[in-house]
Amino acid sequence: MSHPVDRTSGTMRAAEASGGRAWSARAVQLVKSEQNRSADTHLLTVEAPGLQGISLYLKDESSHPTGSLKHRLARSLFLYALSNNWLREGMTVVEASSGSTAVSEAYFARMLDLPFVAVMPRCTASEKIEKIAFYGGKCHFVDEAGLAYGEAIRLARELGGHYMDQFTYAERVTDWRSNNNIAHSIFEQLACEAAPVPHWIVCGAGTGGTSATLGRYVRCHGYGTQLCIADPERSVFHRHWQDRRIQHYEGPPSLIEGIGRARPAASFMIAT
Repeated sequence: MSHPVDRTSGTMRAAEASGGRAWSARAVQLVKSEQNRSADTHLLTVEAPGLQGISLYLKDESSHPTGSLKHRLARSLFLYALSNNWLREGMTVVEASSGSTAVSEAYFARMLDLPFVAVMPRCTASEKIEKIAFYGGKCHFVDEAGLAYGEAIRLARELGGHYMDQFTYAERVTDWRSNNNIAHSIFEQLACEAAPVPHWIVCGAGTGGTSATLGRYVRCHGYGTQLCIADPERSVFHRHWQDRRIQHYEGPPSLIEGIGRARPAASFMIAT
């Protein structure tokens, strides 16, 4: 027995797919336009009388539009999610964060007219919570930082949204070989300095994405620059570096929000 073909539903599905692709294209364009009209962050010289013969520079990532150190990362996370078709019109964006990344993600979510929820420790600084709210985002609190990851996954499933997961994807969302990354920016800004290739670059380990980008860029371009990852005492990263079997730090949390973690993030690439 033959069945009639439901051509109407097929047409509707095709139209929906076309509409979804059109929304995605517009969303990518909006995010890329924001990048294009945003000036790069400053590389500041630091006077250090006690370090004679040493030139010291500070990369000021706080001069991004949101004032967040993670603005560059948030932009790349959105472009990555959009390019993979993980993020679609009307979906809720969910992120586990100590606050900085969530501020910038709330900014980009508002740009795309998407709901945003940040899963954060209850002790997060009020300034970050207020900034997330300013950009239209909501905060969902957990009692301990280590609970944020699982709760973000649960919440994204419950809302039919997308969990950005900066701790997994930070090391891969940025094209570390060329532009739109902090490493390219640093070396480009040093090009006219007395020592255009630094002996050392020092950075903290929040997600591990910045250190992975810097390490890969230096190796890709054949520079002799050494990379130092500064990690607070109350953190798992330096412990995991020394002994790969150490997967968790049981002590009190770091005093610096976002720097120092209880577990090694997937983005922390030791080989770089």
